[in-house]
Amino acid sequence: MDDSIILESAIQQFRDYKLLAEKAFAQLVEKDFHFQPNDETNSVAINITHLYGNMMSRWTNFLTEDGEKEWRQRDDEFEVHDYSREKLLELWEQGWLTVFGALQSLRPGDLEKTIYIRSKPLSVMDAIHRQLTHYSYHVGQIVMLGKIVKAAKWKSLTIP
Repeated sequence: MDDSIILESAIQQFRDYKLLAEKAFAQLVEKDFHFQPNDETNSVAINITHLYGNMMSRWTNFLTEDGEKEWRQRDDEFEVHDYSREKLLELWEQGWLTVFGALQSLRPGDLEKTIYIRSKPLSVMDAIHRQLTHYSYHVGQIVMLGKIVKAAKWKSLTIP
């Protein structure tokens, strides 16, 4: 299969997961972003701050630097912050702009290159798949939290 088709498909998948989470966000009021069913479950807000940190680290200088940047504060991503809905959505957008900027800068020949995440060598294609599955995992958590919070008021994001 042509590398440009594979790349376009991956970009579309990222867009689809971004949109799915945004449809969940649209049903939530500010306090809902901070709801945690228990101490072991991340809120929507924590999922957003974690995804933001991951996106900024992984996709900044994607082809030339290890994906785990020294400046990343991963542990802090899982702390409770009193961020407003607006601040959370700003982080969300910044993260995705970084993802799409990096992906759109890639050329078909780049998919065979080797990059590093935590010093582990990966092909660019494997790194893309790794991030796509990671983001879909957290988007699933966001949707599930939305369904828990809204209960019977939840509007299905796919086929009801």
